[in-house]
Amino acid sequence: MAADEIAPSRENAAESQAQARSEVQEYLQISQQRRRLFPRAALVGLLAGLLAIAFRGMLAGGDNLRNSLIAWAHHQPATGWACPVLFSAAGTGLAVFLVRRYAPEAAGSGIPHLEAVLHRYRELDWARVMLVKFFGGALAIGGGLALGREGPTVQLGGTTGAAVSSWLKAGARERLILIAAGAGAGLAAAFNAPLAGVIFVLEEVQKDFRQAVFGSVFIAAAVADIVARFAAGQLPVFRIPSYPVPDLKALPAFAVLGLATGALGVVYNRSLILTVSLFGKIPPRYALPAAALVGAAVGLTAWFSPAAVGGGHNLAEMFLAGHTPLAVIPLWFLLRFVLSMASYGTGAPGGIFAPLLVLGSLIGLGVGEVTHYFFPHLVPVPAIFAVVGMAAYFAAIVRAPLTGIVLIIEMTGNYAQMLPLLVACFFAYIVAEGMGELPIYENLLERDLMHGGPIPDPKQPLVLELEVEPGSPFEGYTVRELGLPPGCILVSCRNGSQEWIPTANTRLEAHFRVTAMIAPEAKGAITMLRNGCEAAE
Repeated sequence: MAADEIAPSRENAAESQAQARSEVQEYLQISQQRRRLFPRAALVGLLAGLLAIAFRGMLAGGDNLRNSLIAWAHHQPATGWACPVLFSAAGTGLAVFLVRRYAPEAAGSGIPHLEAVLHRYRELDWARVMLVKFFGGALAIGGGLALGREGPTVQLGGTTGAAVSSWLKAGARERLILIAAGAGAGLAAAFNAPLAGVIFVLEEVQKDFRQAVFGSVFIAAAVADIVARFAAGQLPVFRIPSYPVPDLKALPAFAVLGLATGALGVVYNRSLILTVSLFGKIPPRYALPAAALVGAAVGLTAWFSPAAVGGGHNLAEMFLAGHTPLAVIPLWFLLRFVLSMASYGTGAPGGIFAPLLVLGSLIGLGVGEVTHYFFPHLVPVPAIFAVVGMAAYFAAIVRAPLTGIVLIIEMTGNYAQMLPLLVACFFAYIVAEGMGELPIYENLLERDLMHGGPIPDPKQPLVLELEVEPGSPFEGYTVRELGLPPGCILVSCRNGSQEWIPTANTRLEAHFRVTAMIAPEAKGAITMLRNGCEAAE
């Protein structure tokens, strides 16, 4: 064999050996990260589950106190109505005061803030947010506002992940993974829905399917769910009859339900953003009186109908059981819609999951009753549509159809409606997408970033990992051409299983995952990287 043939063979062998050593080293690093992360994720799940149970107990106590007060007040017909009015006004006003004074990021659901933290748009002061979210949420929801416990529980779980990462001195990347794991654990504990907690983080909050993220979220959600079930029992959140599997010929009716929930989901999103914007225009000195006024209106509503206020759990069970005449469904929908908008607009801590599920069950029950009237042989049980309507409305508003389907299955324990769920959620999703409306959390996050001050610069060097999306500004450009500021360098580039250190001449292509090291003095680097890697709408 000629010498010039031997040299390339030796070079190829050396390159193969170097690549093999690099792959082995990468595998060992990933294994070491898992061994360190997974026990920490289990601790996050345990603490998030305990915190969720405590929060659930606080809300149950608030509901019992409010209902007992209303029952007592009805024995005082002349002045009794003032008791629930003052009770709800005081709870709402105090909750909003705590938020505005100590932790503005604890307002509302808290999920958009967690997403901002995970994307490094916002910082998380876990102790401050945890205390305000816990007690502010108990005051607001216990006072009767039409808000849910799942948003606060998700944010509380995220603060638990931040707390554990702080106690154990985790790195920046591990801290974000533990925050995401805590968020999934919070949703799992709130609804006894561990799979929905995992999927929600992967589909909506973190949008990262790496093994370290998936494994950590899965472990945390499972542990939190076990803790919640030991404390609250193993029954599904909603107790409904075991409905039969619908006839395949009824699938067009479920498609119609999807179309209706898709359109009404866009109405919900736009109305919520409009309400938040209107409340945001109120001068600061009038913000607390305005919130107390909303609380007073909620209390007056509770005087006439205690079931109409609060998260709406009992109300949803009534609709899921099909015990509501068709004529009053629009009235219930309008009442709960207005209460949900006004309650969220105050800025008090509280989520939208539970309120939108109540509205979705109403839409579904209405479509089911109409279909039953015209085709009784196809739809013998209209209440089946109420179950499907919850998932479809969730898919239209949050734009996370997998989460919606799994959440409703776990919350009702009813697996027979899988095909109708898929059909309705599909049509709800495409209608909402076709109408050009952003998902609600993305919409709220965009509004927060526009009105919530500048994105903080890092106080210490941090690592940011991004994916170059198709059609993004960075696609097709070399590293040299990106114009990154001093102190911001790309340290690795990955495409599938291949990873390498980029040079100035490395050309970025779609779906490349790049890792950047950002120094504190690299002003605007985070924003520049995110805008460069994300495709324009």
